[in-house]
Amino acid sequence: MKINKKIVSIIENGETVLGIELGSTRIKSVLIGEDYSPLASGGFDWENSRTDGIWSYPLEQIREGLQACYADLSRDVQDRYGVNLSRIKAMGFSAMMHGYMAFDSKSNQLTPFRTWRNNITGPASEELTDLFNYPIPQRWSIAHLYQAVLNNEEHVKDIDFMTTLAGYIHWKLTGQKVIGIGDASGMFPIDLKTKDFDMNMCSLFDNHIKGKNFSWQLKEILPEVLCAGEDGGVLTDEGALFLDPSGTLNAGVSVCPPEGDAGTGMAATNSVAVRTGNVSAGTSVFAMIVLEKELKKVHHEVDLVTTPDGNLVGMAHSNNCSSDYDAWINLFGEVLEALGKAVSKPVLYDTLLQQALKGDPDSGGLLSYGYVSGEHITGFTEGRPLFVRSSEGRFNLANFMRTHLFTSLCALRTGLNVLINEEGVKLDEIRGHGGFFKSPEVGQRIMAAATGTPVSTLKTAGEGGAWGMALLAAFMMRKDKSITLPDFLSHVFEGSMQEAVKPNPEDVKGFQKFFERYHKGLAIEEAAVRHMNI
Repeated sequence: MKINKKIVSIIENGETVLGIELGSTRIKSVLIGEDYSPLASGGFDWENSRTDGIWSYPLEQIREGLQACYADLSRDVQDRYGVNLSRIKAMGFSAMMHGYMAFDSKSNQLTPFRTWRNNITGPASEELTDLFNYPIPQRWSIAHLYQAVLNNEEHVKDIDFMTTLAGYIHWKLTGQKVIGIGDASGMFPIDLKTKDFDMNMCSLFDNHIKGKNFSWQLKEILPEVLCAGEDGGVLTDEGALFLDPSGTLNAGVSVCPPEGDAGTGMAATNSVAVRTGNVSAGTSVFAMIVLEKELKKVHHEVDLVTTPDGNLVGMAHSNNCSSDYDAWINLFGEVLEALGKAVSKPVLYDTLLQQALKGDPDSGGLLSYGYVSGEHITGFTEGRPLFVRSSEGRFNLANFMRTHLFTSLCALRTGLNVLINEEGVKLDEIRGHGGFFKSPEVGQRIMAAATGTPVSTLKTAGEGGAWGMALLAAFMMRKDKSITLPDFLSHVFEGSMQEAVKPNPEDVKGFQKFFERYHKGLAIEEAAVRHMNI
């Protein structure tokens, strides 16, 4: 294999930039060069576990997964270019947003990490939404904190610091208790003028719980908020070993503010300017539209977060997307293995997902719910994946696959209806990324049918988050500090977006019919949650 000497020189001279994202089912790393194109990548598959009713990842699993992902990247660099990865110019870390990670003054974790997937903060979410007159979803860190207060949990009095998963990783690697504004906006409301946590709401919260006599005030235990482009610190000696226990990686790397997967999704699709939108679809699915102005009223179906540079974003977020149809596809793979006809995973996925395009527009009257976990938009704190059909339904493989793709987007569409129909938000095109778009054409066409909007993707659509994080790290290193994030990304993406797939009218009509069936059938899902307990 002929090795590119220029790339080798870039790597040896420490001119590369690294992005790592800890997603729900995969940790991904991407190393980019001077032209922002990926030079190498690494990955590690992992899964959260549900213990005592809580979806979580233990700290040891987080450390091991991060190290395994980086080691895989290092091997890829060695295999491709014949050199060790020891010097890096800049790096950044992102992860699934929201959740609850709390630590005491000695940096001991006080309670297991409660991820975004936990719909266990209903009372706190409702009470805080009323208190702030601002939507506080169950996933948000402040909702988890206040629910712990309501539950009279012993650990709350000992909190010295709380953060997100990305904030935790950044803290371990740099010693800095900071967070990017996009990730921060999923912890607590942001003041768009100060680009910081809203101090009036912090005061409201402190007054609301003053009877508890905690020794801390909210702002004291939250991380410092930074915008894209600001200095997030440097990789310490301890941090370098935490990431690369082989000792090959040198410390001193510039590290940009940590971000959430929503922010990296916006960066990876050039969707940070006003009136742009993107959808990230994988284990969960969320659509984000950069708003021209604040919404007229509070909607529980819509989160208000920010871009990595601090502009307001309306986000419709569904907890469940691909997990259930992934399980079905894996089952079909087991069938093939039992018959001695095993095929590769990419072939299995592409073949089965393509079948969805051959189904009836409305999926032939079939119905499913991929509620592996609860779904806040439709009012479920727990979920039970199920498939149901009437005797008159057209039960075949094409309709079965189409049903599972359609249902994975119905909760999302419920939230988008609020933004589009009630708030009059305009959106000309959606830019998609995530595993949902790995199969050519299928993801774009199904998403276009569900949203009624043209959908475009990039070549990096399947694993965009880590690349988006690398772009944010590269933006921090720009020489001209007057260049804005939208300007920087416009340069990076010039001529690289694929042509958008426009909604097929028959697909749109079919999805609408399925969408109505989905909402009528929610009582079936309610019964499953109520009566199916193992």
